[in-house]
Amino acid sequence: MATPFQGYEVEARLRPSAEAYGFDLDRVLAAVVALEAQVPDDAYTAGILGTERLGNGVVVSPTGLVLTMAYLITEAREVILTLNDGRRVPAHVLGFDSRTGLGLVQALEPLNLPVMPIGTSQGLIGGAGVIVAGAGGRSHAAAGQVLTRMPFAGYWEFLLDEAIMAEPAHPHWSGAALIGPKGDLVGLGYLSLETRSADGRAKPINMFVPADLLPPILDDLARGRPPHAPRPWLGVFAQEIENHVVVVGVSPKGPAARAELKPGDVILAVAGRPVATLAEFYSRLWAQGPAGATIPLRLLREHDSFEVEIRSMDRATLLQKPRLN
Repeated sequence: MATPFQGYEVEARLRPSAEAYGFDLDRVLAAVVALEAQVPDDAYTAGILGTERLGNGVVVSPTGLVLTMAYLITEAREVILTLNDGRRVPAHVLGFDSRTGLGLVQALEPLNLPVMPIGTSQGLIGGAGVIVAGAGGRSHAAAGQVLTRMPFAGYWEFLLDEAIMAEPAHPHWSGAALIGPKGDLVGLGYLSLETRSADGRAKPINMFVPADLLPPILDDLARGRPPHAPRPWLGVFAQEIENHVVVVGVSPKGPAARAELKPGDVILAVAGRPVATLAEFYSRLWAQGPAGATIPLRLLREHDSFEVEIRSMDRATLLQKPRLN
């Protein structure tokens, strides 16, 4: 019987050896499950993230709480978890957090699986040994290392103060567990990125959200409550190009689209303060007040500089809400 993690096996030479660890490797890996989410065709994120989403989740509670990436379950109407033995269990979306990128689902049947303890990534520095694990057991796990910890700014109005970069890249990285030397969860797979090797060749790596961000918001997520007040959102996609913040697109129905921002516009300043990086742009945007605050921008378009005020919004108002069971 085919499983959703088949075809995502890690090369044999990269797989972890149980003898190399002071914990029960197979028991820890059993806490990682495959996650499939079905999203309605008319969902706001359907055109961006698709209607069929596949990734991983990690069992973090004996009651069946499973941690995953928020983008996998945003607006999902159906979620199925597949265990390493092929058993399929329905789950319900509890909540997700746009600030950390983390999401939580509740299994609707007993999983009878080990729980992976939530650890801390604070002691992980470049060169620290880790395991990157997707669902499917040892053949879907890779023994790797942390490359660095660094701020990460995404073009979709997303900023992490300290993301974890690790290698080797996992073929099923979304929601994959980053397992520390104690057999605990120290991060969750967010993105596949690319760096350069010493000889200049492109080399894939993975970015992880630190597990340290989960405990402060876990109770709210488990109760279906937003863990943070919504930040002001413009719905702008931007990139850093030669020390400038350049608009490369806008979200449909978002404030930036209504204000007719265009690809190629350069964002020079927010509320009179110059910005040259995405991190500066987001920090100054979010400092203007709660969602709904009016955001003064100075833009450059085809050699003309001008001011515009955009009323921000809470992005969540555009999303379909989880069904209550």
